[in-house]
Amino acid sequence: MKTLVWDLPLRLFHWLLALSVSGALVTISLGDGWMLWHERFGLAVIGLLAFRLVWGVAGSTHARFASFFPTPARIRAYLNGQWQRPGHNPLGAASVFALLGLLAFQAVTGLFSGDDVAFFGPLSQLVSFDTGSLLSGWHRSTEELIYALLALHVLAIIVYRARGKKLLESMFHGQAEVPASQAEPLRGGGWRALVMALLVAGAAIWLASGSWIPAPTPTVPGW
Repeated sequence: MKTLVWDLPLRLFHWLLALSVSGALVTISLGDGWMLWHERFGLAVIGLLAFRLVWGVAGSTHARFASFFPTPARIRAYLNGQWQRPGHNPLGAASVFALLGLLAFQAVTGLFSGDDVAFFGPLSQLVSFDTGSLLSGWHRSTEELIYALLALHVLAIIVYRARGKKLLESMFHGQAEVPASQAEPLRGGGWRALVMALLVAGAAIWLASGSWIPAPTPTVPGW
């Protein structure tokens, strides 16, 4: 039977994250003139990841990390064909955690990145030039991993589609086919949790933007 599995805030997070990551990847390939937009998309990713962190604890049933964390017992059950729970399966969950972790690493290293040619992240002045250069190198070198995980994500959607499971559509309407014995109404994720998640996301964007850092004192010629 069909039942609601993915709540609306989680679905919006999913598509906004896809848009922000795509924007960041496109703008970084367009050259220096697009670095401001690359930074803006990166800040959006920071805010969305902060939102997901809160929603993974206070969100509805299947949005909570505890409900789909890929424990060894869950992975064994899935590989043995005994997994029937709604939401992410254990292998899909591992992919989700890997992608979220990699995006967090990319976003944070981008904040502190700096070089003497094109770009300085909004928090780059908080670290030394050498540290900024190191983080900038890490930021660039892990970009290929994002492409690999995104390709794996798309491949999984295609494979499940061939098996009759429409994962992509589920992220639009939130419903999925589940055994009647596993169907249950979503719990948690009320408006208080949503407000808290939005406040944390806004605070994360503000902190990451560096707007709170005092402007350097201008030097007076001759002093």
